[in-house]
Parts: sequence; structure tokens; C-alpha cells
Amino acid sequence: MSEKIGFIGLGAMGGPMAANLARAGFALTVLDLDPAKVARLADLGANTADSPAAAARAADKTIVMVETTAQAEAVVLGADGIASGATEGHTVVCMSTIDPLAARAMHDRLAADGIRFLDAPVSGGTVRAEAGELSIIAGGEDAVFEDCRLAFEAMSANLFHVGGVGQGLAMKLANNLLIQVGTVAVAEAMVLGAKAGLDPETMFEVIRVSTGASFAFETRVPRILSGDFAPGGTVDISYKDMELETGFAKQLGVPLLVSNVAQQVYEMAKGAGYNKEDGAAVVKLYEKLAGIELGPR
Repeated sequence: MSEKIGFIGLGAMGGPMAANLARAGFALTVLDLDPAKVARLADLGANTADSPAAAARAADKTIVMVETTAQAEAVVLGADGIASGATEGHTVVCMSTIDPLAARAMHDRLAADGIRFLDAPVSGGTVRAEAGELSIIAGGEDAVFEDCRLAFEAMSANLFHVGGVGQGLAMKLANNLLIQVGTVAVAEAMVLGAKAGLDPETMFEVIRVSTGASFAFETRVPRILSGDFAPGGTVDISYKDMELETGFAKQLGVPLLVSNVAQQVYEMAKGAGYNKEDGAAVVKLYEKLAGIELGPR
């Protein structure tokens, strides 16, 4: 594979995604603040860079997979950022979950220098990232999307092009709203049933084949029952995503009543020290209030 790709951000999602690109034969140049994460990709044959600009200079496309809008803006437009190293025709692919309006602003700034931009957030969690089975939800020009297809196919099982720049992120926020609000509802339902004397394992077996079943239920309850809160996505990230969702809704004039309440649950979980645990850890708040435990803690 002759195509050269820069990859910035090798965290729980970015690391496996970059590894799949390396295994598919793309010539990778990687960058992360954690040297250990960089070393893992170097072991797979990736080159390393000391700045976003250097990563862009070594690549035809640069993928950004950082955590926040501010981080993405710094990596793309900041001092020694991608924009200062990329040449005309370069493509920036922002796969981070960030503010859609900020993504559109980045697109406009880069377009003035002849640099192309695509927003392409992902869904599926760490396990699917490792398996190369993510959903990629892209927004941008048709030609830019098609030019990225081979790289996307190395990381995903489900590939969607949903509209212009920012629309991939709008779709991702709508999707995330469901899993984050759903997680809070799962915590409430499980604690309610357990406090009433129901066996939590029995609740899981009944609900998973009944009308209360959902992706949130199927994925969160096994973690809750086993006491496994190792992060697939942290409480911090869930809170950050909900801040994007509620903020975007305000800009559009859309009321999000349940979402705003659910976000406060994540904020309480952050305050309780669960911020680096999996989002399912919000159940611990309800357990403490109800005076029960659903699994080992």
C-alpha cells in the first residue's frame, strides 16, 4: 500500500484503529503524548513524528483522533499544527467526536489553503475498534469521502456518508445521546428491581428478551453485575459528549429535557471520583443512594 497516512491520537480507540491501518499495509506516521502508545505502533512498522505538522508533512492524509474540540483545533490549526505542515491537496480526517460547528469552521479555514477536510466520527467502542468493525459516519464532499474509502474499510464494518461537513458529527451526537441516556435508565431500572428484591441476574435474563432491551442494556448490565468498570469509554468522555449534544441542541433551538438531566448524573459520577471508569459506573451513585450493590464492588 503506497498511501501515506498520519495518525494523531493513539488512545483506547485511536490505537486499535491505527494498528488496523498498519496491518492493512498503509504507510503510517503516528503521534501521541504517551511514548508507550507510540512504541506499540512503531512495533507494527509505523514511523513517528514529533508534531502534528511533521506528521502531515510525511503523509497524504492525516487522521485526528483526540478527545475534545479544543484538542482537535490545536492539533489542526494550532502552532506547529497540521495546517502548518500540510500542502495543497492534503486531506484532514477528523474522527474525534467534537462540535459540528467547530468542524465546519476548521473546514473553511483549511479550504482557504487548498486542504481538504472530512469529519468521520466512529461508533462501536474499543472491542470493535480492535476487530476493525467500527461504524464510521462521515460528513463532507463526495470526492473526499471516496478518496478515504480504502482507509476507512481497514477500520470499519459499517461505513456511512450522511451529508456535508459536520453532518457526520451531528449523526454521531444523536447516536451517543441514546446510549448515554440509556445507560442512566439502565442503572435506575436495575437498582429499582434489586431494591424490590429481584435477583439482578434474573432481571438481565428477563429484560434482554423483553421490551426493555437495548444496546445500553446488553452492554452495560454484564459490566455492572461483574463489577467490571474498566473503561471502554469513560464517564469523563460521556460527560464531554453530552456537553456537545446539549450545546449543539441549544444552538439549533432544540429542547433536550431528558438529556440535560442525564448529564447531571454523569457530572455527579465525576464528582464521586468515577470519572476514569466506564460510563456504566453511574450505577454506583444509585447503589449508594438505595443502599444495595448489584455486583462485586
